[in-house]
Amino acid sequence: MMSIKQRIENIKEDLEFFDEELAKYEYIIDLGKKLPSFDEKNQIPENLVHGCTSQVWLICEKKDDKLFFYGTSDAIIVKGLVYIILEIFSNSTIQELKEVDMDIIRELNLSEVITPNRQSGVIGMIKKIKEYALKY
Repeated sequence: MMSIKQRIENIKEDLEFFDEELAKYEYIIDLGKKLPSFDEKNQIPENLVHGCTSQVWLICEKKDDKLFFYGTSDAIIVKGLVYIILEIFSNSTIQELKEVDMDIIRELNLSEVITPNRQSGVIGMIKKIKEYALKY
């Protein structure tokens, strides 16, 4: 099983493949199109992520000793960011999630591509994931 660090490295490599910001941006939008459909019944206030300018919903499911995350957004670029976050954190142990470093934006060099508002949204998603991990 891949660690969170390895998953971050993989996504970082994918993003570094693109030289231009616009190409990275389009790639992130394409990732968002790969998000599995998210049931509307889960689009409720308690599943909303705080700190996002657009609406992001995130839910968590525990299977064995691992947490799996599902989410969506009403904004096309943010869906791609949701995809990246889920790709990194889903299928991780509770212990791994508790030890997560919040500085993913810097690690992935996302600050070149996304606005500070979007960055705070990513931080909000990670905080929500950590809250889920602490709940279990």
